Amino acid sequence: MSSQPNLPSPSRLLVLISGNGSNLQALIDACNTPALPHTSIIRVISNRKDAYGLQRAQKADIPTTYHNLVKYKKRHPATDAGVQAAREEYDRDLARLIVDDEPPDLVVCAGFMHVLSVHFCTLLAEAGVDIINLHPALPGRYNGAGAIDRAYEDFQKGEISGTGVMIHYVIAEVDMGEPIVVRDVEMRAGEAKGELEARMHEVEHGLIVEGTRVALENIKERRKREGGGETG
Repeated sequence: MSSQPNLPSPSRLLVLISGNGSNLQALIDACNTPALPHTSIIRVISNRKDAYGLQRAQKADIPTTYHNLVKYKKRHPATDAGVQAAREEYDRDLARLIVDDEPPDLVVCAGFMHVLSVHFCTLLAEAGVDIINLHPALPGRYNGAGAIDRAYEDFQKGEISGTGVMIHYVIAEVDMGEPIVVRDVEMRAGEAKGELEARMHEVEHGLIVEGTRVALENIKERRKREGGGETG
């Protein structure tokens, strides 16, 4: 009997979402194609129960988990210290959901509307799991929520001529991690904000796949240098 060829181990993604999941769908469609070869999504976690992305995952036979902050807030007083304690507890349990059993190779934040804490980032780093995020702005611009809205307003005031989309590594400072891939998006006079948003989303769908592929390639190269196992 002939021996089986040595095939690369599949890369394992875990995706965090909060809403519609169109970027999740882009990843689902790209898995095990030339865009994301030897790659599968092992779980989708949402912090919102009604996120349509959960249905997208279920249709693709991907396990899902709902992990919400509200129950943690109920355990603590409604003070700044209480909210902070709730967020840290939530993030600790989120990290456990990700790294317990067999951790993924990469966590992708695809429209995940929750600011991850230093403690969360540290726990995943200790487990050897990288985290990347999609942000609809250029590096160092419009960090945090409402990036497209703020860029559109500044364009109307004549302060900028364009915006962009980036995929970056996640660190404790919001949207300040090292960029992986960046794409400029021109802004057009007379364009409605909804039209800009639609064009931005088209760019996002391609860039999140590209950024994920590059991040997985970086992991593979790092593991080779360290003499560890190979992914994808």
